[in-house]
Amino acid sequence: MKRPCRNWQGISKPTLKPERLVIATAFLLLFSSGCAHIPRGYPGWTQVGTASWYGKEFHGKPTASGETYNMYSITAAHNTLPLGTRCLVTNLDNGNSCVVTINDRGPFVGGRIIDLSYGAALRLGIADQGLATVRIQVLDALPAYICTYTLQFGAYTDRDNAMTMAERLKALKYAPNIELAQAHGQTFYRVRLGKFTSLDRAQYVAKGFDSAGFPCIVTAL
Repeated sequence: MKRPCRNWQGISKPTLKPERLVIATAFLLLFSSGCAHIPRGYPGWTQVGTASWYGKEFHGKPTASGETYNMYSITAAHNTLPLGTRCLVTNLDNGNSCVVTINDRGPFVGGRIIDLSYGAALRLGIADQGLATVRIQVLDALPAYICTYTLQFGAYTDRDNAMTMAERLKALKYAPNIELAQAHGQTFYRVRLGKFTSLDRAQYVAKGFDSAGFPCIVTAL
């Protein structure tokens, strides 16, 4: 039996087998992928997607930045933007906009790109319906920030659920980590895999896992 090899991103990868064809293909294509764009965290970088909000159940609890969450302040949680980044968020359904500061990590629900404070949700007019399509535009430049990304296969409040996901990945000969973290004032067990210095490449590999039945998100370390 051939021993698993280790690719340049530090993710253990076994000899190719049919059931892992989609994942392996994504890794092979990494070396030809990439595109020119405004770096994340710099002025002008934009993102469009679904926004949600969080409120009183987290009020007064610590955020990922170490600040205490104030549901009435104009802040937000994002998975990859550097903490402290200021963004203009526009509700594309009604045209309302406001400037938020990223001070927390999330959302932890697939398909959502930003988790707004209650105060920000009120200004954008989404407090009642809970969800809206928004555009995020970075206002502040952070040229000294070097970001590293990883793939996250779930953030669980139950450690057993995290272990189950980790074992599924281990069955494919990958080596995930389970990390204990505090976010939104709660304890999460995060199942993570790999390190990437390129956001494009991290997203490309994530698509390979998604296609193979292992949905994940790209998040900053």
